[in-house]
Amino acid sequence: MGLLLGAIADDFTGATDLANTLVKGGMRTVQIIGVPEAGSAMPDADAIVVALKSRTAPVADAVAESLAALAWLQKAGVRQVIFKVCSTFDSTDAGNIGPVADALLSALGAPFAPVCPAFPTNGRTVYQGHLFVGAALLNESGMENHPLTPMKDANLVRVMGRQSGGTVGLVPFVTVEAGADATRRAFMGLRERGTRYGIVDAVSDQHLMALGEAAANLPLLVGGSGIAMGLPANFRRDGSLAHGAGADDLPLPAGHAAVVAGSCSRATLAQIGLARDAVPTLELDPLAEPDAAALAARALAWAESRLGAAPIVIAASAMPEKVAALQGKLGRDAAGMLVEHALANIAEGLVARGVRRLVIAGGETSGAVVQRLGVTRLRIGAEIDPGVPWTLAEGQGTPLLLALKSGNFGGRDFFLKAFAMLEPAS
Repeated sequence: MGLLLGAIADDFTGATDLANTLVKGGMRTVQIIGVPEAGSAMPDADAIVVALKSRTAPVADAVAESLAALAWLQKAGVRQVIFKVCSTFDSTDAGNIGPVADALLSALGAPFAPVCPAFPTNGRTVYQGHLFVGAALLNESGMENHPLTPMKDANLVRVMGRQSGGTVGLVPFVTVEAGADATRRAFMGLRERGTRYGIVDAVSDQHLMALGEAAANLPLLVGGSGIAMGLPANFRRDGSLAHGAGADDLPLPAGHAAVVAGSCSRATLAQIGLARDAVPTLELDPLAEPDAAALAARALAWAESRLGAAPIVIAASAMPEKVAALQGKLGRDAAGMLVEHALANIAEGLVARGVRRLVIAGGETSGAVVQRLGVTRLRIGAEIDPGVPWTLAEGQGTPLLLALKSGNFGGRDFFLKAFAMLEPAS
């Protein structure tokens, strides 16, 4: 049937999160790392997610990369496109969500797109245009302290309005609650009034399913992975999608297991804390040793005698005050690059030492590690926790299972659970 759905994701873990949603909907999905080369072979898949590292890139670079990804998907005959952003709408008033969405809409010749980052299963909901993380408004959830994209306004109509070149409206709870037909009429009304984007309320999966059905004929959707929840059913209804069972099947290569964590989110810090009591755990201190090569060398020397049947955890995650101190010492960009380079070196060294099952925590960390390992394609497998599946690196000389975890995702036992689910049933 050809390529049904294409997506452009602004970071690597977000791409995997979206791909996971599509696989759960019965779509065979491949994640491609970076803009594919012209003429590169098309994977056998119903959906392709192009993973970029554009969330915190300069706006012009993010736009250019996203347009290049769209051009490749269009040559592949894609029928519908998602611009995948974080479920906490990570960005600044300068972008990058609005400028990239504007550019994609223009390239697609489309006048309107719905926008919704909601993921109720992980506590991200939108009500009256305001984004909540659990019971807290976005700007009171800890995201206001994000080192790269501090989110200080929970009103997405305002946030998108500051970023975009077009007007922004709201599809409120009462409309989405009424179902797909009412939501579709709301989209049409906004479009007829010249409104470029509609922030869509969603506090349950039912709302996301209604959004997806209402968006069946729209060229572009902008949002978190939940925005795709209702899309596979659209393709199934029109006879384009026949696959279902087995969409998440992956081979399971044997080898050592490890976690590399760079996220400083509350969820990841809690996951490290629980793992510390169960498996060998090394917590690096970039503030005390601001040298990527030295940090990596020490971590790999520590790992040498500990690699075996049980996983190990190596983390450069830290509480906000230590992150602020490191940024104060080195500068924000240099501090981020230090941690990324150190963890990429560590991941490369672990794979060279026989690690074949690797969890990476944090979007920026995942991007750095995947690029260092030379991974270009990921086949999406079974879900570990909502939004995070195991994946298989395709085209590698050595089979490698990877789980790319957004910093905020996963239960406290995520690191232990991820490896336990790979063990054969007794």
